[in-house]
Amino acid sequence: MKYKDYYAILGISKNASEQEIKSAFRKLARKFHPDVNKASDAVQKFKDLNEANEVLSDPEKRKRYDNLGSGWNQGSEFTPPPGYDFGQGGFSQGFSDLGGFSDFFESIFGDLRQSQTHSYSSRTANAPVSENLDITQEIYLDLEDLMQNTTKAVRVSYLDQCQHCTGRRSNCYHCGGSGISSTSKVLNVKIPEKIKEGSKIRLANEGKTDSYGRKGNLYLIIKYKEHSHFKAEGSDISSELEIQAPEAVLGILTQVETLHGMVKVTIPAGTQSGKSLRLRGLGLPRKNGGFGDHIVKIRINVPSNPSNKEKELYKKLLDLSRDVG
Repeated sequence: MKYKDYYAILGISKNASEQEIKSAFRKLARKFHPDVNKASDAVQKFKDLNEANEVLSDPEKRKRYDNLGSGWNQGSEFTPPPGYDFGQGGFSQGFSDLGGFSDFFESIFGDLRQSQTHSYSSRTANAPVSENLDITQEIYLDLEDLMQNTTKAVRVSYLDQCQHCTGRRSNCYHCGGSGISSTSKVLNVKIPEKIKEGSKIRLANEGKTDSYGRKGNLYLIIKYKEHSHFKAEGSDISSELEIQAPEAVLGILTQVETLHGMVKVTIPAGTQSGKSLRLRGLGLPRKNGGFGDHIVKIRINVPSNPSNKEKELYKKLLDLSRDVG
């Protein structure tokens, strides 16, 4: 079989540090990735890079590789040196589907891959529950969303174990050998009716993934969006109602928009600007059940550009009020 010079493949010296190996692999992996490089030999070069990095980034594999001796890379064919220790017997057929490694690699390291996989499976079965897999994120809702059961599309973005190499790091171009990649997904989340600000919605198994494939949970904390008409004040809602000066003087029956629908409201005669009306039970959900109140703040609209007729009438009104006074 043909000898593979892993150091030459990565373009590094035999004394290269772990950081130099990682840096060389990342640079070349980006250059020869088949999605970027359309050359006919890009796929093979990319496989060689992965294989070289798999060996040289692993202290045990690198030591075994170095023990082959400098004389064994001469010529196009490789024959293992007499007495060379191949561990449990060289080529491991069971790993031919785990990355497309060459016969040279499998003949030297097949037993290591077999033992590592067996060890990994054992650890997975007996491993304790991993911590820090949960994700907490705020979700902002329109106030109207609280009045009915609804579904919202929520985008979640976070750093997680690379799904392509499952965190193994050494031969993955997707994460550049870090074992971590950015994950983003959109979830359709059911929002229960009357949910309160500060409440949490738990989505099981939508969190991060540990090295054993187990997933944490996603927790969404409810926040209220700023509204164009309403202002949230705890469990109460406030809004402004604009009326005309004559309506304030004479009183009026009008309608007010609330989260619970349109409500008829009586504005008493002689209402002053800034006065508040309290509509009981028409606010936001309370923590102990029920609803807060809707506070209507009265604002009297004074014409900024009155017509001549309006000016005449206001002047008569002013004269009348002076006569009365």
